[in-house]
Amino acid sequence: MDLLQLKYFQKVAEIRHMTKASQELHITQPALSQTIAKLEKDIGGVPLFNREGRQIRLNQYGEAFLKKVNIALNALEEGRREVDDLAGLQQGRVSLDTTFIPPHFPNVINQFTEKYPDINFDISHASSQEEKENLLVNGEIDFCITCHPIDYKGYHNVPIQREDIVLVVPKTHRFASMTTLELSEAAKEPFISFKKKQPFRETVENLCLKAGFKPNIICETDDYQIINNLVASKLGISIVPKSLVEKSKLTTVVHIKNPISERIYYLSWKDDRYLSLAAQQFRELLIEHYTQLNVSNVED
Repeated sequence: MDLLQLKYFQKVAEIRHMTKASQELHITQPALSQTIAKLEKDIGGVPLFNREGRQIRLNQYGEAFLKKVNIALNALEEGRREVDDLAGLQQGRVSLDTTFIPPHFPNVINQFTEKYPDINFDISHASSQEEKENLLVNGEIDFCITCHPIDYKGYHNVPIQREDIVLVVPKTHRFASMTTLELSEAAKEPFISFKKKQPFRETVENLCLKAGFKPNIICETDDYQIINNLVASKLGISIVPKSLVEKSKLTTVVHIKNPISERIYYLSWKDDRYLSLAAQQFRELLIEHYTQLNVSNVED
């Protein structure tokens, strides 16, 4: 078997459709089918897929083989990055996933790119905590920024930033004149929230349960801008990270004094993944930046 066969197999396993996979790989469908057939022959004539009409799915043999293929291709990619580093190349790519961007994070990116203009960033936004963890576990990214530490052996989770979680209400709301409140006071209010697949939705529900009630969520969305707009339109109130509240003459922020409402952002990475010099330098700058910022906030 050769490297091209493995990459083609990985793509077909991901897309589960031979024609669509061939289009992404920019080859003909018959050529792709022949490559997969040759791969199956090279590993002993064992079929790797079950055909279901136009779609194909990995069978038990394919599932087992894919795990090893992922390891092999990731190892080769790490080897390429390591060779680049040994050659002294001050260029490369830093890959990370972050659903919500912590405060001041764009400043860190700007600092880094000014110092290393030939290094590029690949920033993804996984729609769920499970998807985020899979990206890190499978070696597809260098880091993730998460509010839920990766609770597996062999992973680092460094807290970099704390942020208040606040209530945002219409300017005409009865809470608008208050600077702080007990969350239990909002028990009968209609809420606008993120959808259930968003990790922050669970945070909101847990805070409300601690306050003794289940939130009456009348509208849900994936977009924080829509949440701000719906609150401004007086449809309801919302619980959001403070950094997501948009400045508006139509809404105001009320701090929650009970229960304690804050989120901690962690920088997480896998111990045994080879990190390029670019990724290592970015990690050092990121941690240093937030360490200094947190010390400054304490002194203030």
